[in-house]
Amino acid sequence: MTALTEFERLEAQGSWRESPDARLREVIVSVGDATLILVDPKSEVPLSHWSLPAVTRLNPGRMPALYTPRPEEPDEQLEIDDQLMIDAIERVHRAIESRRAHPGRLRGGLTLLAALLMIAGLVFWLPDALVRHAARVAPPAQARAIGEAVLAELNRSTGATCTRASGQAVLDWLTPQLLQKEAAIRVVPTLNSARRLPGDLFVFGADLVDAAPGPEAAAGHLLAAAEAQGDDEVTLAALEYAGPQAALRLLTLGTLPQGALQGYGEKLLTEHPPRPGDEALLARFTQKQLPSTPYARSLDPTGESVLGLIEADPMRGTTPARPLLTPPQWTALQQICAG
Repeated sequence: MTALTEFERLEAQGSWRESPDARLREVIVSVGDATLILVDPKSEVPLSHWSLPAVTRLNPGRMPALYTPRPEEPDEQLEIDDQLMIDAIERVHRAIESRRAHPGRLRGGLTLLAALLMIAGLVFWLPDALVRHAARVAPPAQARAIGEAVLAELNRSTGATCTRASGQAVLDWLTPQLLQKEAAIRVVPTLNSARRLPGDLFVFGADLVDAAPGPEAAAGHLLAAAEAQGDDEVTLAALEYAGPQAALRLLTLGTLPQGALQGYGEKLLTEHPPRPGDEALLARFTQKQLPSTPYARSLDPTGESVLGLIEADPMRGTTPARPLLTPPQWTALQQICAG
């Protein structure tokens, strides 16, 4: 019995009653490998063998200790007042109990593990799911408000949005022809590309019109921005930057916390604007009957890295039925940042 390895032999005196009607007999109690052996002290004849796992104490905490091998029918009983033997029997019981399977503990452990996994899943999954849901269900007015907030952040680096009325009127007239009816286009002083912002808001730099021979290059950048990203993508990107708490406020109160997008404009300007594939972009140029070469040359004046857009220009060798803008409109657009 491994629980009692420090004892070579463990014996004690006890009083044994074979049945309720039998008289008490003095016995020698010894511990075997898995049994409790009761021996007649005079003849040394074994009188009874009890299975140690089955031995049950009938009077815990009282002396002498009273044991039985069958707790459901405690006819046979043994009294022991040797504390060392009592402790030994208790140690054996504890050792047996520790090795016994505990389905309840296992079930409880598995339940706890499942709960921890669920909590971990919520910690790592819920914030992302919350942000994605907020981006998906944001109505147009809410998305446009986010776009205006992003534009305000961009203005910190690009300069204030140009607001000359005559130039903005040209953009408002041009917007439904290039983009969708609900879109809006803004111009900032320094931005050598176009960006799509949440709420179908587009912004490009006056650099694209100041020294250009015509509006086609700027128009090409706007088409590329529209093709490269959908409104849901740019809205999601902005909310991911703002974080799950800001997304929760947007869902519950309809607005982002003040400062939630602080620094986002600077972050956008450090990234190259996404560029769509040539095939998809050329399809847009074809649909709008616009040349792709001015856009391509604005990206790479040598034309080497944009050869596909130049060679497959849908308007190559043809003259547009009408110009994108009239000369007065073009002049007004070029002067949108003046004054």
